[in-house]
Amino acid sequence: MKNLLVVEDEEHIASGLKFNLEAEGYAVEVEEGGEAALKRLTAGSDSVDPVDLVLLDVMLPGIDGFEVVRTLREAGSFVPVVMLTARGHTDDVLRGFQLGADDYLTKPFDLSILLARIQGIFRRKRWLEQRSGDGPAEELDEFRFDGKRIDFSRQVLIRDEVEHHLTLMETTLLRYLIQSEGVAVDRKVLLKEVWGVRQDTDTRTIDNFVARLRRAIENEPSNPRHLLTVRGVGYRFVAAPETASPGPAESPDDQV
Repeated sequence: MKNLLVVEDEEHIASGLKFNLEAEGYAVEVEEGGEAALKRLTAGSDSVDPVDLVLLDVMLPGIDGFEVVRTLREAGSFVPVVMLTARGHTDDVLRGFQLGADDYLTKPFDLSILLARIQGIFRRKRWLEQRSGDGPAEELDEFRFDGKRIDFSRQVLIRDEVEHHLTLMETTLLRYLIQSEGVAVDRKVLLKEVWGVRQDTDTRTIDNFVARLRRAIENEPSNPRHLLTVRGVGYRFVAAPETASPGPAESPDDQV
């Protein structure tokens, strides 16, 4: 059974989410504020069941949702986070993604949409953790390039013997680009394949995730060699830039 934490200060919304999610077979806890949520998520006690996913309202008393997700990521917690916002402003959504959120929903939302988003996150998590003998191990478990190693199941990039933890969506996006190595992938294709047909998501979401990945992967993020921008299209991953042919309208020095 998956354990969900709902962080919501409006009692009627929190109780409604708890009732409906438990009816779907999830174990659900509720916290009303950001401070209590951080205490629960960073408890680290063997007597407390780990949280598998957080539904995090943006507008909370005291510490807001943005601060909660920022603090979690800085503390090394990469539990999947879905942000719930009534604002509906693109800048707020992008800020959530920049701080490390995995997905978002604008309130009010249909229960069916929320369930689909939750199931999508757990499906991607299983995809990263799966093992199979049908292909090369590096395709499903890890990938090595330019002295770096990505452990997909642990969501970790090892560079210069230092581990850099990645969020679920960062790992999923990077894996998709790696599996399409050498091919320019359209931003809208990435939204469909990585996020799951997201008509309501601004394509700048992809740009923000790529910018964060470049900081982890590239020696010079402002002059990337592996995650290249293809103008008017999207992005192209190159494992060995020395031997790769340049793509059309490719801009290795483009800023995101």
